[in-house]
Amino acid sequence: MIVAPRPPNWEQTVTHADLPVDRSTPPSASAQDAPENEPREECGVFGVWAPGEDVAKLTYYGLYALQHRGQEAAGIAVADGQQVLVFKDLGLVSQVFDEQTLAAMPGHIAIGHCRYSTTGGVTWENAQPIFRTTSVGTGLALGHNGNLVNTAELAARARDLRLVNGRNDVAATSDSDVITALLAHAAADKSIEQAAMELLPTLRGAFCLTFMDEHTLYAARDPQGVRPLCLGRLDRGWVVASETAALDIVGAAFVREIEPGELLAIDANGVRSSRFAHQEPKGCVFEYVYLARPDSTIAGRSVHATRVEIGRRLAAEHPVEGDLVIPVPESGTPAAVGYAQGSGVPYGQGLMKNAYVGRTFIQPSQTIRQLGIRLKLNPLRDVIRGKRLIVVDDSIVRGNTQRALIRMLREAGALEIHVRIASPPVKWPCFYGIDFASRAELIANGAGPADAADSMEEMVEMVRRSIGADSLGYISLDGMIGATEQPASRLCCACFDGNYPIPLPEEEAIGKNLLEGILTGKSETELLSDNANASALSRP
Repeated sequence: MIVAPRPPNWEQTVTHADLPVDRSTPPSASAQDAPENEPREECGVFGVWAPGEDVAKLTYYGLYALQHRGQEAAGIAVADGQQVLVFKDLGLVSQVFDEQTLAAMPGHIAIGHCRYSTTGGVTWENAQPIFRTTSVGTGLALGHNGNLVNTAELAARARDLRLVNGRNDVAATSDSDVITALLAHAAADKSIEQAAMELLPTLRGAFCLTFMDEHTLYAARDPQGVRPLCLGRLDRGWVVASETAALDIVGAAFVREIEPGELLAIDANGVRSSRFAHQEPKGCVFEYVYLARPDSTIAGRSVHATRVEIGRRLAAEHPVEGDLVIPVPESGTPAAVGYAQGSGVPYGQGLMKNAYVGRTFIQPSQTIRQLGIRLKLNPLRDVIRGKRLIVVDDSIVRGNTQRALIRMLREAGALEIHVRIASPPVKWPCFYGIDFASRAELIANGAGPADAADSMEEMVEMVRRSIGADSLGYISLDGMIGATEQPASRLCCACFDGNYPIPLPEEEAIGKNLLEGILTGKSETELLSDNANASALSRP
């Protein structure tokens, strides 16, 4: 079949009259809009097979529930048995889709994706679902949460097969596009399901995939199960989603987690399960600490309950006299509740969060940018004044937010500020789907490796002085793991202990801009400049 000329947001497998969509494209999110020190989430994936349901709208609501996992771009693909239609754009889910767009996407199968880039720049082409047409003319759409570590090897294979360009006019530059290209190519003489069973064992790294053709919904999870992925049941169909909270939003009953190393195929014959690899569970512990919604459940453990228990253990490990326990909202709130319960110090709300500050698409002026954290948080002066505060946050990465926050609390009249952190020091970058700072930028590395007790104490003291707190305490690695109620052997704690469960390639074969460099021949400096420009301008 022929890919039709479309308005710039649309991709599909058949030719027909343009759909009545006429809307402007918002500019992409600026990195300056997110607090410098926060870890950036990875992505959220959603899929539904449900004849008789409005699958585009169900997917929209599912992505809305997963919006915290990625705010750079969003997209939905639908199929009605005859064609695959994809609509995607830069922006939040609510900015990309409206009633008119969703109404123009009929079908009984859909997948959705909300993106934060971990491989490939912030461009429309890298927004997902990724779309490819197989050599037999069928459509294939794919959404990916995670990050591969053998992207260079896979890209070389795709380039040898002439599936990706080596020219400056190359479009998509993500590991997700390489996966889709290889899968579409392999499906030339076999089914998508058979092609996936051959391709998936060759992928290394973290991947939760939802993909589809005209008739079938597929979902797959890497052998380590680094990122969460679950299966739910509707009255007239099935749902797969990154988190259980998305199942709740669309009224689906939780069935089970998709197992590491498992491929599901869902069609009119029901749900088929295949194993493409032996499972070696290494779920990301940071999902419990920060990434996942507190109303989600991972591996049978409530994320909210885990965070409250982390707070209780933090109070036991690092007690301090104070008048009030306050959270850094929202991610620090459950741990602050737990700290108050464990310490007996009253819990209170000392900071108000502006609910409408997310990833804005309006470039802030220099004057506004200098306000920094005040755009997001504002102190309740009558609550704070004259108090010894215990401030609970989820993590410290670079320390910029905590430094500004402590300064603001002192100006509001706090007598003492004792910071307690609901995770151990972040000392290593993540290569499995979270966009942390580089290792050199991580504040916990300022005093060198913390292998011995005295060097750990030196590191904590260095960080305390840097952020200006009266005292600082991190929960221990054992305390955090214990709160998850998961065996340590089934968790990835690489960002805290440097033990990467999936072997990493050489430094030059990994990185966010890897494919841009391979496919365009540009230097890292040129690529960083390109990404900055893309963040400041809307797509034509």
